[in-house]
Amino acid sequence: MNTTIAKTELLRLLCDTDDEKQMAKLLNGLFTTHELDEVVTRLQIVRLLLEKVPQREIASRLGVGIATVTRGSRALQGGKFKGIIPDSWRTSEF
Repeated sequence: MNTTIAKTELLRLLCDTDDEKQMAKLLNGLFTTHELDEVVTRLQIVRLLLEKVPQREIASRLGVGIATVTRGSRALQGGKFKGIIPDSWRTSEF
């Protein structure tokens, strides 16, 4: 199957899943626990960056390399999350 088509199918499936329990079931079926934890960590990085936490502190807090935090920072600066991340992430606590 064409990778582009497969990605489109995945995106449609994720977008069509509006129930939290069903989404958890879907994600747990698609990803290993480690893979899902990695996704969660990347979201935490983005959230902390939006809260203006220094990159080295984020790396220390989450136990990740500075390069991983920098990747999140570059994605934010590049507009990868524009219009997607809720405004509440800019001020809320973990």
